[in-house]
Parts: sequence; C-alpha cells; structure tokens
Amino acid sequence: MTLHSHLSKDEKSDPGATFAARLRILVAQSTVSAFARKVGLSESLIRKYLKGSEPSLSRADQIARKVNVSLEWLATGCGYQYRQAEVVDQAALQAASRITQQCLAGELIDLAEPERLTLLVSVYQFLRAHKKLDGYLDEPGAEHFAEHALGSIQGATPAQRADRL
Repeated sequence: MTLHSHLSKDEKSDPGATFAARLRILVAQSTVSAFARKVGLSESLIRKYLKGSEPSLSRADQIARKVNVSLEWLATGCGYQYRQAEVVDQAALQAASRITQQCLAGELIDLAEPERLTLLVSVYQFLRAHKKLDGYLDEPGAEHFAEHALGSIQGATPAQRADRL
C-alpha cells in the first residue's frame, strides 16, 4: 500500500507540484494585481511566491481563507482543493432559532421567509463569532443583536418601529 493509496483521485497530491504551481492555478482566474487585492497582500509578494518563494504559515492561511481553498491543499497539494462545508454548531443553531422566534413574537411581526432566514443566520453567526472557549453562548448579547438585526432587515431601528405603533 502506498502512502496515499487510500485517497480518492481528488484527494491525491501531485508530488512534483509546488506551492507556486498551486498558486498559479488560483491566480489564473484573475490578474496578479486583482488576486493580490483579493487576498490582502502586495502584488510584489504574490509575484515572489509565484517565482518559488515559500510563504509563512500565516500568509499561506491568509491566502487560503480569502480564496476559500484548503490550507492543506495550498501548502502541500494533498487533500481537497476547496474547503469542505462547516459542521453546523447545533447548540448555536438551536439558540439562534429560539432567539429569532422570541424576537419576532415580541415585535408581533410576520416576516417573509427570506427575511426570517436572514435574521436566523445573522443571529447564528453572532453566536458563533462570540462563542467562548468553554462553549458559552452569549444569548443575552444575541438577543440584543437580533433586535438591531431585525431593524436592519426591515430598514428601521427598534425605536423607529416603536414610534410607528
């Protein structure tokens, strides 16, 4: 059994490929200048990498995140090129659902499905972004955030909506 025989064709690396070769694949979809702006690095630094210079881990991760590719693939050529879908944080999703329902019930508002989903996703993202290392979800902060997010979705602040009633 070879080192990568358990991997699918999409997961196997090309041992001859370099970081520069993989970067060329990504840059080919635009210009070097546009790519540099997209990833937040200087054009001269991107050109240096294209000529064979190896980036630091933090720079490689920055590039990978900005263009939604796997850091493993970008750095080594192994694994999938594109990032795999994130696993849903069930606790955060349940809390976001509960907070969204409470927010809408408290406002006596029946939003259309797209706006309701926008609010749910926004609250979920807030909870994920503010989740503590011990797993604590800032539900009071999320409730406050939901009120303001609802105003943004509807184009009014909570105070403006209260004035309408």
